[in-house]
Amino acid sequence: MTARGVHAGGHAPDAEDLDVEEVLALVNEGSTGSGEPAVPSPQPQGTPQTHTTARHPDTAPHKATPWPEARAIAGRAARSGTRRAPVSVTLDAALGLVLAAPLVALSDLPSFDTSAMDGWAVAGPGPWAVREDGVLAGHAQAEPLSDGEAVRIATGARVPADATAVIRSEHGRTDDKGRLHAARDVGHGQDIRPRGQECRSGDQLLPGGTLVTPAVLGLAAAAGYDTVTAVPRPRVEVLILGDELLTEGLPRDGLIRDALGPMLPSWLRALGAEITAVRRLGDDAKALHKAITGSSADLIVTTGGTASGPVDHVHPILRRMGAELLVDGVKVRPGHPMLLARIKDDQHLVGLPGNPLAAISGLLTLAEPLLRTLSARPAPEPYALPLLDAVHGHPYDTRLIPAVLRGEGAVPLHFNGPAMLRGIAAADALAVVPPGGARQGQRAELIDLPWAVAGIGVCFT
Repeated sequence: MTARGVHAGGHAPDAEDLDVEEVLALVNEGSTGSGEPAVPSPQPQGTPQTHTTARHPDTAPHKATPWPEARAIAGRAARSGTRRAPVSVTLDAALGLVLAAPLVALSDLPSFDTSAMDGWAVAGPGPWAVREDGVLAGHAQAEPLSDGEAVRIATGARVPADATAVIRSEHGRTDDKGRLHAARDVGHGQDIRPRGQECRSGDQLLPGGTLVTPAVLGLAAAAGYDTVTAVPRPRVEVLILGDELLTEGLPRDGLIRDALGPMLPSWLRALGAEITAVRRLGDDAKALHKAITGSSADLIVTTGGTASGPVDHVHPILRRMGAELLVDGVKVRPGHPMLLARIKDDQHLVGLPGNPLAAISGLLTLAEPLLRTLSARPAPEPYALPLLDAVHGHPYDTRLIPAVLRGEGAVPLHFNGPAMLRGIAAADALAVVPPGGARQGQRAELIDLPWAVAGIGVCFT
């Protein structure tokens, strides 16, 4: 494959030619990624900002993609790939998928006249002689009723032929001769659900592109479906990088607990993905190259290794593979060393920073729009709320700040540094703070966290 971005100009070597020493040499050449500096405080309001050629690394303008544009690029990236074939999915596996074809009624609904209430089915005017037998749901249709006749009936039972109404149990009484009297006027067709009231066979119940919710599953089952045709879940492989990560126990001897390994798979499932593997590769360039080239996933997500340190291998490996770098750094804090690359027409890689909150920023900036396109999910409607506290901004980057929703406003949370999870763990959403910050009462765009709007039991299936 010829180079289209990362490895511009010249022929890209075969993947098999890649050697770990060559990878390390490429690392030392540097890359466009950068670390995650602290967020500076904004200048006082009204103070002009002067631009000079020499700046401190924390405040120097950098060549990166603006945050809104990065999200748009990620959303478009998957459209150029091979069209993903729809799949037939049983109802118990369809929750959270998107219908790839309209849901068309396979029968009338209801398929016969049914009683909407427990009570009596009656024919003609009363009082009515009550038959000894009764009609239960799931049983064959009872004998037809004659005028002046009634029969006990259960909710959902098939209404006998020639019945004109159903009288609810609380609206009727029987006398000592066994005759039924109505406590109020009885209208024709009262409390009878006629055949086809909800739909007729062949009616379109829902269009293609509909998200399968629990209610959609219920409708499909009621309409006679055992399976539905849906867009398959995007297959995602997660590669956890870093020799410093522990999988259990307390931090020790310069080692820290891995927060991303337990967190990212569940978060990606909440975004509609199927996790095919979670692999811990340490800082091994050769293992990373082998994992990327050997993956059949629609999306590969890596953690860490996107900057320009001595063991940051992601850029050099993508360069040698001839991958197309669609996004290389985003003007957002935390998380700006994130990247998006096209490895093949139908395979992409999202490189997340290693810091936990920075990784979440990258996940929602690049992975979420791409997964949404792959799974054909509709984009959420954007919305904004007033911030109940002021938020310091970055001079030229967007900031994503954990927030909780309180009434008609959003409260920005502390503990919002790139390595911190305490804020996001308590949050309902991320507030999008423009460069320069936001004053108290200023409206800010909000990105809902999946479980804040869907419930954990729904979104993690």
